[in-house]
This record gives sequence, structure tokens and C-alpha cells, in this order.
Amino acid sequence: MNRKTSQQMLQGYIESPEKIKELYRRTLWIVVLSQIFGGAGLAAGVTVGALLAQDMLGTDRFAGLPVALFTLGSAAAALMIGRVSQRFSRRTGLASGFLAGGIGAIGVILAALSTNVWLLFAALLIYGAGTAANLQARYAGTDLASAKQRGTAISIALVSTTFGAFAGPNLVGVMGRFAESIGIPALAGPFILAAIAYLLAGIVLLIFLRPDPLLVSLAIQEHRQVRQESKADMEPVDSTINKKGVYLGATVMVLTQLIMFAIMTMTPIHMGHHGHDLGAVGLVISIHIAAMYLPSIVTGILVDKLGRVVMATAAGVTFMAAGVVAALAPADSLAVLIVALALLGLGWNFGLISGTTLIVDSTHPSTRAKTQGTVDVLVALAGAAGGGFSGMVMAQSSYAVMSLGGGFLALLLIPVVVWSMKKTAQVDT
Repeated sequence: MNRKTSQQMLQGYIESPEKIKELYRRTLWIVVLSQIFGGAGLAAGVTVGALLAQDMLGTDRFAGLPVALFTLGSAAAALMIGRVSQRFSRRTGLASGFLAGGIGAIGVILAALSTNVWLLFAALLIYGAGTAANLQARYAGTDLASAKQRGTAISIALVSTTFGAFAGPNLVGVMGRFAESIGIPALAGPFILAAIAYLLAGIVLLIFLRPDPLLVSLAIQEHRQVRQESKADMEPVDSTINKKGVYLGATVMVLTQLIMFAIMTMTPIHMGHHGHDLGAVGLVISIHIAAMYLPSIVTGILVDKLGRVVMATAAGVTFMAAGVVAALAPADSLAVLIVALALLGLGWNFGLISGTTLIVDSTHPSTRAKTQGTVDVLVALAGAAGGGFSGMVMAQSSYAVMSLGGGFLALLLIPVVVWSMKKTAQVDT
């Protein structure tokens, strides 16, 4: 599409609210399809990453390293995706992230085949790009959403991830047997699924996310600014960043990511120590991931109706409940561990959607993707820290102590929210 044709196309959307609504709905459907594939891709590393490292390294001490590595990779990728999206388009940024994640998953398979730990570490870093793309895809649905639709738009993107994310861990056994049948270690089997899923997600976005929602949103805002300058009676269009809103949204997402990754990463190791098999691990993690994404459609409505800070507070309380249940769960009780990990996923869901909506509320299309990418770097680094240090904390104490510590840390969200309400009455819109 040449520049003149592109300008004509954008002008058509600027002049037609109906076309904008139609594009908004179409964008959500495309994001939904890509997220289904993306969910299946991210579930592999979450479910068996720690177990694969434990097997290759011969120790539990660094079992959290795979999660730390692919979340570090997702941090670097989040920065790249945000800047590429701002410079070119959402389509280009997100598709490149998913395609890189697929290549990383292939690298993990090759590392398992050759028992090359260094290749495993490098591949996990690249694999993290898929995680970053999967998370940043939630922003694509908000580009054309009104302020009263943003929480719901984010929730639709997240809930669609559930289908792939729930299926992924439950296919651990199947993919393991398939991998062994073709001469690949069983624990690398889920990464075969991840490679296919991430590559498909990238292809879907690359082909179908046209016209790009971020470019259309930016064109609409620029048109409004021109009108505002030419008509004195028009309401001013604010193109500045609400820094306090960005700080609050970032803090909520960083804390929830840190706590969730720490407890989630060590749960499979804890279960393995107490005789649970790979199928039980897959069940617990699949329910946890379902709880991370499936409630999204309700959470998004609550965020839009009750407010961002109310749901951020709910995230802290839910995390505390998850930490207490995980700490008190009998080691041989699969049911109680399922409850603990479901609460953990629900708390993350509350925090991510409320925090994400705060970021969208507080930014302008001209800088939005870049700011979102920068915030997601911090979120990814928090996940890396949670996953990386969780093994060391558990080795020096216990799973119960680590879980309780995460629960108490989550309560910090409450004073942060109180501070935000005192400092700015306009954050919670």
C-alpha cells in the first residue's frame, strides 16, 4: 500500500464512526485468534521449563532459571516490540515478537537433543519474545476502544488466551510421548507445540491485522487536534502523559508479576518432591493459567464499572489468600494446591487488567506503544526476578515460607492505591 492510498484509507476511517466501530470489532477478533495460538505457546515454558532445567543441570537450586531467562528475554523483546509498534505498526511489532518466540522454542528442542545447557539458555531468551508479544497483544484491542470499553477490550484479548493456555499444559503428556517417538526428550515435547503455536500467531497478525489499529487511532487523534486548533469552542485534546497514572499502573503490574512467577515457578518442583507425577503438575498449572485468563471478561467489566483502583486492591487481597492457602496446603493434597494456584492466577488477572487499563488511560496514541513497551519491560523483569530467586528462596527456607512471603508482599498494593487516591482524584476514571 503506497503512502497516498494509506492516507486515503485513514481518512475514510476518520470520517466514518461506523467504520471505526467495525474495525474495532474486527481487530478484536484477529487479536483473539492470535492469542489462542499464543496461549498454547507460552504454556510450554511455564509448565516444563523448570523441570527441563532440573533434568539438564542435575540440581533444583537453579530450577527457576528457565523462567528467569525467558522473562528476561521477554523484557528485551517488550522494549523492541513497543518501539517497532510505535515506529511502524502494531502488526509489525507483534508479529515479529511471535515469530522470534517460535524460533526460540525450536532452539530449546535442539538444546534438549544435544544436552547443550548454553544453547538452552540462549534459546529461552529468544523464546521469551513470544511471551512479550502475547502480553502486548492485549493493547491492540484498546487502540480504538473508548474509555468505557478499555477494560473490556483488554479482557477479551486475555480471555481468548485461555483456550490455548489451558490446552497446552494438558498436552504435556501427549507431546512428551510424541517427542520420544521421534527421538526427542519428553520434556522438550511441549516446546514443539510452542514453536508451531507462536509461528501461527505471528503469521495471523502479519497477514490479517490490517489496517493497523494504532495507526488509525493516531490519525483520529491528530484530526481531533487539528479541529481543536481551528475551533475555539472545541474541548482541548490532551496529548500529555499522566505520569502518576502510569506509575500506579506499572506498580500494580510489576508486583503482581513478581509474586505470581515466584510461586508458580516453584510449584512443579514442590509437587515433584512429594510424589506428584507430570500429569498432576500439568493439571495444576493448566487450572492456574485458566484462572489467569478465563475470568478476564468479568474482570474487564468490573474494571470499567467499579474502577481501576478497586480492582487493584482486590488483586492484593486475592494474592494474600493464595499465599496462605499454598503455605498451609498438605504436600500430598492435589485439590488444595489447585485452589492455591487458581487464587494466584485470579489475583494476577485482577492486577494485570486494572494496571493495563491505567496505562492506556494515562497515555496518548503518539507515545502509547512506546510507553506500554517500556512498562512491560519492568513487568517482565519482575517476572524474571520472581522466577530466578524463587528457587534460591525455597532452597534456603521452604515452599510455605516463600508462598507466605509473596502473599504479604502483595498487600503493598493497598498503600500504593491509597497513595494514588490522595495524590490524584482523576486516575480512576
